[in-house]
Amino acid sequence: MDSFRMTARIPTRSRRQAMDWALVLASQGIQPTIDRSEELGWGLIIGENERERAMNSIQLYQAENLHWPWRRKVFKREVLFDWGCLAWVFLVVLFYWLEVRTPTFRDVGLMDGTAVSHGEWWRLFTAIFLHADLAHLASNATIGFILLGLMMGSYGTGVGLLSALLAGAGGNALAWLVDTGHLSLGASGMVMGALGLLAAQSVTLWRKGHGLKLIIGGLGGGLMLLVLLGTSPDSDVVAHFGGFGCGVLLGAVLVWTRKIMRTTAANILCGAAFCLLVIMTWLLAVGGGR
Repeated sequence: MDSFRMTARIPTRSRRQAMDWALVLASQGIQPTIDRSEELGWGLIIGENERERAMNSIQLYQAENLHWPWRRKVFKREVLFDWGCLAWVFLVVLFYWLEVRTPTFRDVGLMDGTAVSHGEWWRLFTAIFLHADLAHLASNATIGFILLGLMMGSYGTGVGLLSALLAGAGGNALAWLVDTGHLSLGASGMVMGALGLLAAQSVTLWRKGHGLKLIIGGLGGGLMLLVLLGTSPDSDVVAHFGGFGCGVLLGAVLVWTRKIMRTTAANILCGAAFCLLVIMTWLLAVGGGR
């Protein structure tokens, strides 16, 4: 009689696991009963004569779905890399070539806090395209190539370039406010601005229904990279943090206006503004403000 059928119990860690394993067994023609007791917890009740086949099915299922417990799918997102960042790399290499050929070229574009205080605001921008030596150039060009490529892939070529340039200038402005006699040069503030713009992408998780924990994690990850890449003893730490902070703020604005800022027209206008800003600031630098 059915009431005297011999049964076996397969313990599970949770209700979710009991339901998963029950589906696995049902697919193999075994009909389990999900059971829960105060003493034993969750488990599956099956016929004793089906125990061996059930255990083999469960072991096969676990082997096919083996993964590390801390690996979780959070969201699916297409990651784009914009090879237009090569144009930026070419630009900083070109300016370094001009530095080497014309020694006075560096003097007129250097980030000089005293000169900025006297109205030479363009130095906040021109200093971004100057480098102390070949190693300095190679470091910024390499890291910048990766970060700018990813950032421009997210925001668009023109919008990304202009935003990173403004963030870099913002970092120089912060360094000037902290020390009005500040002297510096290099694209690292702009590179850290690109990192901040990438970190700001985590704000989009709020719109997609993800928790605050993931948003803080995204910003925290960007901050950790900033500490690793931008706090060496010889670097302009204030400008790096300023560039990163400006990048996060600009990125947050771009995220909330993405429908407008990711259009072709917006990228063309921003790309033109980037070119105009670079040309205009350097004409002012070379012409002594005239």
